Amino acid sequence: MLNQIYILFILLLPISLFAQKKELKSVDKLIQNEDYDSALQQLLASQSLVEGTELKYQAQYQFLAGKIYSKQKQFGAAFEALALAKQLEAENGSSKYIAEINILLNKVSNEAINQAIYENQNENFAVAADLLVMVYNVDQEQKDYLYYAASSAVNGGDFDRALTYYQELKDMNYSGSVEKFYATKSDTGEEIELSAETYVLFQKQKDYTNFRTEMTESKLPEIVKNIALIYVQQKRNDLAIGAIKEAREANPLDVGLILTEANLYIQLGDKEKFSDLMKEAIEKDPKNHILYFNLGVITADQGDRSKARSYYESAIELNPTYAASYLNLAALILDEEPEIVEKMNALGNSRADNLKYDQLKKERESLFLEAAPVLEKLNEIDPTNIEALTTLKNIFGTIGDAAKFKMMKAKLEELGQ
Repeated sequence: MLNQIYILFILLLPISLFAQKKELKSVDKLIQNEDYDSALQQLLASQSLVEGTELKYQAQYQFLAGKIYSKQKQFGAAFEALALAKQLEAENGSSKYIAEINILLNKVSNEAINQAIYENQNENFAVAADLLVMVYNVDQEQKDYLYYAASSAVNGGDFDRALTYYQELKDMNYSGSVEKFYATKSDTGEEIELSAETYVLFQKQKDYTNFRTEMTESKLPEIVKNIALIYVQQKRNDLAIGAIKEAREANPLDVGLILTEANLYIQLGDKEKFSDLMKEAIEKDPKNHILYFNLGVITADQGDRSKARSYYESAIELNPTYAASYLNLAALILDEEPEIVEKMNALGNSRADNLKYDQLKKERESLFLEAAPVLEKLNEIDPTNIEALTTLKNIFGTIGDAAKFKMMKAKLEELGQ
């Protein structure tokens, strides 16, 4: 009897192995027929047959699960199954599925990234962040996706989560800076961006000239800025200031970090410190029109119109096509108008008041005549700027320039205003 029982046990083993092979083969066939629901149902039903058996069957089970979950867009389950399949293959000293697993991981990663883009566009920021972190966890060399996950978390208002990701990126000294490749078409003079491969190939051709490369700006200043701003939002100002100072000590020549610290002090309401830092930034980057523009904004806010005007004019001189400088300069000039109108309305009907009224009227018109050329220049740069056109229409209407009034009115009507 004992011998019979022993023989029966020996016979059960190959039957069990045969059942595993049969079940997994059947699941694979269902996947090929694109019947993924049935394939998953049958795969899960065979789980007890596979658990604790040879590693090659466990690896195959997880690989098939990864296939099914990827087709069903269950990204988390797909990544988990494929990672486990890869691990089981390594433990088994096998490479039967490795190539297919890597191809599928790449495919699922791309699909998850596209889904994250879709979720961000539909303001499902938490879902987008989850997907991007999954992709990062598959290949932690791809740190860009942790950066994008942090951005999604910020957009979703989950500052604690964003802070965790940004801090991790900062600790890794992540910059996100990449090399870009450019060449100029010989026939048109147009500069185009190339891939690294085509950059090498095109250098052997006569159709392209002026080959050059450049590194994109580091994202580290933005990351540090966001860490600091999250601390500010959380009322942890000491940590915010410390984060900026630490970054600046490591990168003393980085103008971006100076601007980050300046923006922090604006958030804290310290306009004097902001102004000092902006001046420091200008010393390091004297041809940066944005620096002068920002100084103009804060100086105007502090009430120093003369100095603010000089900053705006410097910004325009450095970049004559930056529309915001013109708009702010015009607004600065016209900022005195309400005060003049208030004085005019307070006057009586005496002869002296009438004379004063005429004087104030001339001062008001003088402001208009001073601001109009600035706004007209802005209109040349940005013909669809409604604010500039509306202000010009009002100016020309007030000073009695009927021709230009009608011109501005027509332009506004063309824009549906």
